[in-house]
Amino acid sequence: MFFTKSFGYAVRGILYVALMSDEKRKVQIEEIAERLSVPKHFLGKIMNKVVKQKILDSTKGPYGGFSVNNSTLSVPLLKVMEVTEGLEQFSMCALGLKKCDPEHPCPVHYKMEGLRSDLRKALAEDTINDLMIGNKPELIRNISAT
Repeated sequence: MFFTKSFGYAVRGILYVALMSDEKRKVQIEEIAERLSVPKHFLGKIMNKVVKQKILDSTKGPYGGFSVNNSTLSVPLLKVMEVTEGLEQFSMCALGLKKCDPEHPCPVHYKMEGLRSDLRKALAEDTINDLMIGNKPELIRNISAT
């Protein structure tokens, strides 16, 4: 199971806004897209979903942009995944079979069940703040890599 671009862009975008929060300014979508080397319009749609779920705040206007709120840093990565791509992959058959459950398992059902459980647990436990390790310039460089 791999993460979608939507999830990756959302996490990177949230991290960038959080890293800029010490500058006490709103971060515009153009800046985020340019610094992270991601498509502006696609990122804009993703960031709007993030704002609707109150993971970030957004202000319109020439001095507007994205900013962190009181809960941004404590948001679990599982919540970001739910907002961007949903959680269906945790219950879908890895081989794409319509009928796959403990009573009618596919050949990889039990192996994938454990992996999915471990991944879901890790995403539920890790927060945005947990990803904010290292010094600011280095972290920005790391999330900017494509």
